[in-house]
Amino acid sequence: MPVIDEIVSKIENWRGRKISIQALSGGLTNTNYKVTVDEIPFFVRVPGESTALLAIDRHNEYFNAQAAAETSVGPKVLYYLPEYQAMILEFIQGTTMSNESLNNPGMPTRIAGAIHRLHGGPRFLSDFNMFRLTDYYLDICKKRAVHIPDGYPERLATIGRIEQALMIRPLPTVPCNNDLLAENYIDDGKAIRIIDYEYSGNNDPCFELGNTCQELGYDEARIIEVCTAYFGGSSTSKIARMKLNMIMSDVGWALWAAIQADISKINYNFWGWAVERWDRAISKMDAPEFPTCLEDVRT
Repeated sequence: MPVIDEIVSKIENWRGRKISIQALSGGLTNTNYKVTVDEIPFFVRVPGESTALLAIDRHNEYFNAQAAAETSVGPKVLYYLPEYQAMILEFIQGTTMSNESLNNPGMPTRIAGAIHRLHGGPRFLSDFNMFRLTDYYLDICKKRAVHIPDGYPERLATIGRIEQALMIRPLPTVPCNNDLLAENYIDDGKAIRIIDYEYSGNNDPCFELGNTCQELGYDEARIIEVCTAYFGGSSTSKIARMKLNMIMSDVGWALWAAIQADISKINYNFWGWAVERWDRAISKMDAPEFPTCLEDVRT
């Protein structure tokens, strides 16, 4: 019996009811399904193989998804099957966002509002630190002889300078999603909702803001708009903090993609993604404004 059928059969409230199962596209570390029970849709997440190597803790994800649901930003968690590490969630009726739609006028302000609501919710189970995650991924790459982008080791000293600069005046941590791709936003017609809490944890809010600005390809004006909407105003130090975390977003997720290229059975060009992200990180570390950002976060 396929795993999804086993999972559906375990939900007592669904027994004897009319059920249809539809596989959904887009998951890079999970297999996702829309399960309709007597015309009521549900979202089912089934973890992919070997995702523990990517530092995904499914108990942490479950705990944090419940906390995010309390803010009404995340979907409600309806069932959890620990033997499958599978979650059955509220199916959010709405439009899955794209980079194009989130670059429309006013959207940076709307997503900043959703992020602010999430950050104001209950604390998450554990912390998230991209510098330590990068160390972990480098160790996995070494142990499994995973090929990493050219020039990566030579940039570790610069990555250390970024961490040192950010630690001089750290911000209080808040519950963050930490992986805000465009597709992790859904517009339900009233509000922007945030899904997928695999990498969630308490973190510097400027990582969250910088990460999503990087993922969405935001220009300077949109970066400032996000900062202003979130903090109630922008400052040189906050913008610099976001920009350094934009770099760290690519530094860490480039290794994630390299590992995925080695272990994943999904038909996706993970290696191309790793190179693209690393090249983008290098270009920002070599940019004339980089030393200024390091200085600005200290003030």
